[in-house]
Amino acid sequence: MHLKGSDAGAGSGSAPRPQPLTLSAALVARLHTCLAYTAFSTALIVGCLCHYKKIVKNGVAGYPQEWFPSVSATIGDWYPERNIFQVLIALTAGPRLALVLFQYYLHYPRRPLLSMLVFVFGMIRTLSCGGWVYITSSDDHDVHDVFMITYMVCNIPWMVGGIACTPAGTSLKRRRVLVSSAFFISIIPLVYFFLQHKVHRIPGAYTHYSFFEWGLIFLDVLYDAMAEQEFKEADLQITFGPKVSAPVLTVDKEDIPSEPLVSILRNGNGNSAQEPSFDSSSNGRISIHQPLFVVQNLRPHFSFLSDVYLSYIFWSIFTSLIPTLFYFSVWELGIAGHELALLSTLSPFLLGIPPLLRWARTRGGQTTLRLLEFVALAAYALESPGLRLLAVAPGIAVLVLRQAAKWSADEDADSEYQGILMGLGLVVAALSKHLNHSNNPVWPFVNRKEALYNKIGLALALLAVYESYTRPMSFEKLSRRPAQQKANSAQKQHWLTAALPLGSLLFSLHNLASDPSTLIAWSWTGYENGAPRGPVPHLHAALTLLALCAGLLYPILLASGTTPHALDVRMHGMYFVLGALGARLLYVERGWKGYMGGLGFVAFLVSIASAVVLRAAQVGKGRVGKTFGGAFVVYCLLNLASVFTVAYAFVPGGWVLRERTDCVLIAQMACLALAFEFSRLDYVQLTRPGSMPSKAVLPVAKLLLAVVSVLSVLGTLYRWPSTPPRPFQPGPRIFNAGIWTVHFGIDNEGRDSQRGMTDLIRDMRLDVVGLLETDLHRTAFGHRDLTRVAVEESGYYVDIGPGPNSHTWGAALLSKFPIINSTHHLLPSPHGELAPAIEAVLDVYGTKVTVVVAHNGQEEDPLDRELQSKELARIMAASYPRPVVFLGYVVTKPHAERPAPYKIMVEDGRVHDIDHEDEDRWCEYIFYRGLYRTSYARVSRGIITDTELQIGQFALPKHGVGVTNDTLPARYLRAFKEQLPEHHWFFMEYYGDENQGGVNGHFYHVFGTPLYYNFPEDAVL
Repeated sequence: MHLKGSDAGAGSGSAPRPQPLTLSAALVARLHTCLAYTAFSTALIVGCLCHYKKIVKNGVAGYPQEWFPSVSATIGDWYPERNIFQVLIALTAGPRLALVLFQYYLHYPRRPLLSMLVFVFGMIRTLSCGGWVYITSSDDHDVHDVFMITYMVCNIPWMVGGIACTPAGTSLKRRRVLVSSAFFISIIPLVYFFLQHKVHRIPGAYTHYSFFEWGLIFLDVLYDAMAEQEFKEADLQITFGPKVSAPVLTVDKEDIPSEPLVSILRNGNGNSAQEPSFDSSSNGRISIHQPLFVVQNLRPHFSFLSDVYLSYIFWSIFTSLIPTLFYFSVWELGIAGHELALLSTLSPFLLGIPPLLRWARTRGGQTTLRLLEFVALAAYALESPGLRLLAVAPGIAVLVLRQAAKWSADEDADSEYQGILMGLGLVVAALSKHLNHSNNPVWPFVNRKEALYNKIGLALALLAVYESYTRPMSFEKLSRRPAQQKANSAQKQHWLTAALPLGSLLFSLHNLASDPSTLIAWSWTGYENGAPRGPVPHLHAALTLLALCAGLLYPILLASGTTPHALDVRMHGMYFVLGALGARLLYVERGWKGYMGGLGFVAFLVSIASAVVLRAAQVGKGRVGKTFGGAFVVYCLLNLASVFTVAYAFVPGGWVLRERTDCVLIAQMACLALAFEFSRLDYVQLTRPGSMPSKAVLPVAKLLLAVVSVLSVLGTLYRWPSTPPRPFQPGPRIFNAGIWTVHFGIDNEGRDSQRGMTDLIRDMRLDVVGLLETDLHRTAFGHRDLTRVAVEESGYYVDIGPGPNSHTWGAALLSKFPIINSTHHLLPSPHGELAPAIEAVLDVYGTKVTVVVAHNGQEEDPLDRELQSKELARIMAASYPRPVVFLGYVVTKPHAERPAPYKIMVEDGRVHDIDHEDEDRWCEYIFYRGLYRTSYARVSRGIITDTELQIGQFALPKHGVGVTNDTLPARYLRAFKEQLPEHHWFFMEYYGDENQGGVNGHFYHVFGTPLYYNFPEDAVL
């Protein structure tokens, strides 16, 4: 196969034309291989000769423990090896780009779409290679890592796609499989030794890591080198000559794919793209005149991606309503009246009006309604929480009405397609939260300072609506149609049998799958022997996204007709039993076992989504308003029930559902069960292959799931800690500890407060932080994780405390010190709200220190507070004489007599108040034992919450000595900050008052300054 230029512009009497120059494309591949190997080997040799001990040294050890250099140190740190390498690798760029182009050109006739995707990833891979080569780890470590990880991830579609494009049964394919398998297998020990080096800091581990790093370089270049054999076997040639109007691709007749190239180039509507012309030749070859880049008509794919994005917008708006309205409930600590906004989701009842239903199903009606619902997206610009709710609630009403009209489409294929889009949009929304610290970037209540995301999201939504409105025609409907007998049978069923499953499905997806870390919160139990007992939210949430993608792949394959003989088992009773088992494991078990059950359950939920929507459309024909309106009634009731399980103290009759998440889960499954067939033991086929509106979108749907999977893993790897958390001031053996009741992460302006919290925690240099009212993995609070920014950007170990199935308002612990063990306690609460506590043992500079974070009940329940205080005192006393720091919410006055909590905890718990002379306290307290308290500060709340931040600074006595003088006078040697070393001082910028000074509304209040304390004279530090 060769590419040659045609004669153009020659005429009689013209000067002789130069003869074309023809080169084999295999030479380009060989040149690339030689230059790449030369660049790396030269850098290694020169580096070892000039700077051997410098390039083998790292942050853990040097020569002789480390004796082989890494790739990064070799090519990026020293002159002249760095410069020699960069010159040689620059020469490699041209052949590398040509290699990517030639492979695309060669594979296109056989696999047009796949070759296009491989070409795109090959270009991204090449550009990212330039990124990590020319921006070294010493220049910018984070940027270097981003390009390196991008390069590694792009190798997956590049190698796998290249293998798929290679003809089966050839030696080339076997070699590519072998080399790529060795490449990916080598990543496993590479990551292992990297963690041994970075996290465990083992000398010599980086040398072993370097061997596999160089091995990956060798295998990577070797894989590309095999293109030389491919080009040679295909007789691919490059012809340089006079300017031509169009190049000519010449292939053997037997190489033409079985499906005509013309049909390959047609779009999903059957409209021809630019069709190539064919010329026969006598030598058994066919010339195909075409542009160098044959651009397939990609409109169906763009249309599909627009639909997916609009589904993402649906979930973004839909999940924003309840957090927006619960702002008022949180501040009132009871029913505020704004909860009635939830009734806006009942607008589908209006579809019982036939003219409205007909209009809502038209293209014009759908477009008009979409533009109206975008008012909820634009609500981010409104300052007032009340005004935002006034914008979001009507937007939700329009949103669900339009979506219900779309789900109830006349064509069953459309209804099932909409169900698949619902799942895809949910997965993309969950990914956006995973990559954005558990906040959906287009929610209207995120921080206004980050409104760039909202603007971009709204602009893309408008473009997607424009694409939908200008779409030439609907996607091509395939010849297969649903069995009319099944459709007629479905219409004879009662509309409740469709409304109940759909409502339960919507709630279940919202409550368990809208954020990938929610399942981890359900199964989290803390630490044991220095390691988590189960998955950690910010590190393992990607597994939830992988499970969602796996669950969604099954209905996509079924609906696309790629498995024409496969029966759809999703609506069979035994499939429901499998889902119910996953739900039971999630509720009953903890740790990895409970999380795995949850993964199975959410995979089950997304796999049945399209079938449940299709069934609702079939059963609801002629009863659309009742069916879909009833579904949202079920959704609302389940939402309220799930909230009442923990908010029972604030709603009339709430005690009925107190701590009864099991009842809510049973109700969910009972409603879902109505969609399944239990009467027969054989497989049930309620849908049929071929219901995807266009086969053209199948590869894009599968690619989208692959991209979501890769991005979820990539996002996790990017934020995976390369070094363990370290205290802010590791030298003098001091640490700062704080307690803050963060009011469910909703600030005074009704916006997410996670970023503002993290800023203050960082400025106060808090090594240990207790956060209260943090269990936000509920629909009421948006399924958020308030520790995510602090953990991922400031570096903390985290214990997120009891999860949603423990029915508390939540407690969390952030620590710069390793958490050796942690235990979750549910404190005695016979009458009021269930109180959580975390008992953690930290390794503080080699000394075990017990930290207790707790949230006691309200003043309305004195018996609860008394029992809870006794239990906390028991926990603290049980660890005597180990040092203890208590950080908690205790509703009591200082020095209050029993049965008030103060003296119970101080005396029975064998601890000291951080400053017993501070009489102006009511709920937040810091107690301690076995430490020297050197500073105490109270920082105003600003707009973050309704409670101040209290901070204590503690110094550890010399290891093995303990506190030498624990008397009252020795503990209250008050001092000015100037009498202490500067590392004891708190942040100076926070001096001020409510009128001036401070930072972001935070300042030292009550005393106007931090309080400082001297060490006793006989203290041994």
